[in-house]
Amino acid sequence: MEHLRNAVRPYAWGSRTTIAELLGRPVPAPHPEAELWLGAHPGDPSRLVGPDGDERTLLEVVAADPDGQLGSAAAARWGPRLPFLLKILAAEEPLSLQAHPSAAQAAAGYAREEAAGIPRDAATRNYPDPTAKPELLCALTEFHALAGFRDPHRTVRLLRAIQTPGLAAHVDLLAAQPDGEGLRALFTTWITLPQPALDKLEPELLDACVAHVREHGEFEAECRTVLQLGESYPGDAGVLAALLLNRISLAPGEAIFLPAGNLHTYLQGTGVEILANSDNVLRGGLTPKHVDVPELLRVLDFRCGDMPVLRGERAGNRWVYRTPAPEFELSRLEWSAGEDAEEVLPGGVPQIMICTAGAVEVRGDGGPEIRLGRGESLWVPASDPKITLRPLDESGAQAFVATVGSPAPEPDTL
Repeated sequence: MEHLRNAVRPYAWGSRTTIAELLGRPVPAPHPEAELWLGAHPGDPSRLVGPDGDERTLLEVVAADPDGQLGSAAAARWGPRLPFLLKILAAEEPLSLQAHPSAAQAAAGYAREEAAGIPRDAATRNYPDPTAKPELLCALTEFHALAGFRDPHRTVRLLRAIQTPGLAAHVDLLAAQPDGEGLRALFTTWITLPQPALDKLEPELLDACVAHVREHGEFEAECRTVLQLGESYPGDAGVLAALLLNRISLAPGEAIFLPAGNLHTYLQGTGVEILANSDNVLRGGLTPKHVDVPELLRVLDFRCGDMPVLRGERAGNRWVYRTPAPEFELSRLEWSAGEDAEEVLPGGVPQIMICTAGAVEVRGDGGPEIRLGRGESLWVPASDPKITLRPLDESGAQAFVATVGSPAPEPDTL
């Protein structure tokens, strides 16, 4: 086991306080800090800090000894690469509207763009790597998101509650076919609207949302979100698309899983995100970056309904968030004030741990004890046997553990 030193990504939508506070640095930070990356992503790999202060990147360590670091089963499946990336995500402003491809779509798209000679770092590149990018987001604070297409019957009610002359024909389009194909038709219409048509339609929509909020209507939360997005991204088709998605509010400890094709954006909050180690993103708006509409439409899943909220399967002081993703599995370990129970994690798999509250003691099978304080993290290679954790802070403690997946069956809903 070795401590990690991790990179901070300074995206504009990030917080100037959250990650700095977690890491014990001065607040406010000089610029927004959006993500803390823990893993072996080639763009910003974590660094292992040895007892004498020497450092090596986790990317180099895994590549040099994949069987010892990942375990023979994971190395056979994923090769000499860690298949997951763990993040602390701090959103003060909405992220871009986006979806990710399936494994087959990613492999085909990557091969197509390689054959076309598109540089992997080109702004117009959709598939910089050939792998899928499922995600899971577990809230650390109250967390707000848009994810998955809402039941179209409820969306028709929303659109009629804020209907304007310009919106009427669009409402009728979905009302005539309130299913996945109707959603596809309406979304396609909106994302391909000429800019003059968008510039005419959106101000009417925003005025109707203001009126609905003032009346404290049934869809007040959805209308407030549309107003927020309209202020940040005027004239963007993603503002309209937001009307079609489930608005989700997560309490701390609650999570959502985002499979391939799920259109989503994170609005605000702090969470622990685990995802496949991929950069494949198809954007649908709320961004100045490249939006490839035809490719996005090929990737999107228009199945509709409520997004399942995961609360984890509890065993003692550990909650496991199981998903169909083979690349990763996330666990939350939590002790209330005064608790002193030990939690034992099996070895034989690669693990990354981060303490998010209090402090915990991490002990290998016969190895040294390591104190992990708030904001500190550890790499545990597969060669390590079972790991034992216990809280060191009488006021309670919390830690998250990322490892490779033990997939659950695909859910019936999104």
